[in-house]
Amino acid sequence: MNYSDIRFPNLGIVFSHVGHSISLGSFEIMYYGIVIACGFLAGLFVARQEARRTGQDPELYLDFLLWLVIPAIIGARIYYVIFSWDYYSVNPGEIINLRHGGLGIIGGITAGIITLIIFCRKRKQSALLMLDTVTMSMLIGQILGRWGNFFNREAFGGYTDGLLAMQIPLGYFEEAGRLSEIRSAGLLDHLVKVAVNGQSLLYIQVHPTFLYEGLWNLMILIIIFFYRKHKKFDGELVCIYFIGYGLGRFMIESLRTDQLQIGHTGIAATQVVCIGLIIAGTLGMVFGHITKKSQKC
Repeated sequence: MNYSDIRFPNLGIVFSHVGHSISLGSFEIMYYGIVIACGFLAGLFVARQEARRTGQDPELYLDFLLWLVIPAIIGARIYYVIFSWDYYSVNPGEIINLRHGGLGIIGGITAGIITLIIFCRKRKQSALLMLDTVTMSMLIGQILGRWGNFFNREAFGGYTDGLLAMQIPLGYFEEAGRLSEIRSAGLLDHLVKVAVNGQSLLYIQVHPTFLYEGLWNLMILIIIFFYRKHKKFDGELVCIYFIGYGLGRFMIESLRTDQLQIGHTGIAATQVVCIGLIIAGTLGMVFGHITKKSQKC
């Protein structure tokens, strides 16, 4: 039985034969990795274009990408492992296995910003200007990266019958050995029957939170794209990003069934980080505008 379709029933959309990898001989390449690579490349293109517009050297951003890739992936993985330690403490060999996902974007962004600050000190560049320049790139990378979750059938929420509800065959999780994940999320209590090729199959029906986040980030990207020519100070765009992303991710995280939690507290780690992002972005905006106003005086 083929369990590779993904459905959006209330939109009338069906994706058939959705794989998770391609094979080159005996070598398997995961779509998750391909999507992340595309995100880095698309982000580089946008950053170079923005650098040209603002009178910077576009080659600077190619150099920065070479610095960025490995620390960003390591940071994203460390974040995920830390808040999934119950599993990795008894499966340490899985810590370096990235083939099935397991990257926390918050960790990647944190590592990326640290890398950028170090890079700017080495190259004597303005960190705030570079942060503004790569803000749209970060958003594009996040938007594309969420489609890696689509191929992996992960980063979804609980049951819903809303407009964007997504259906995945229960058989997919049985074959992948992920039934415990579905059971712990309470999704076995809300299975739906779908007629496929004359047969009645069971599906889970969930919030596609990866899609919600992608659409939210697209909205932030559009706002920053149109506002960037009117920014008042260097660092303003990244402040807008912190506030916008923090607000959206905080709300979306509450829907997810696979939250990374702080120990056994039941507190979602990412929501705590999002509060920090909102506070940092707000303080940055206030400080930036006060500084700009004092300079005029």
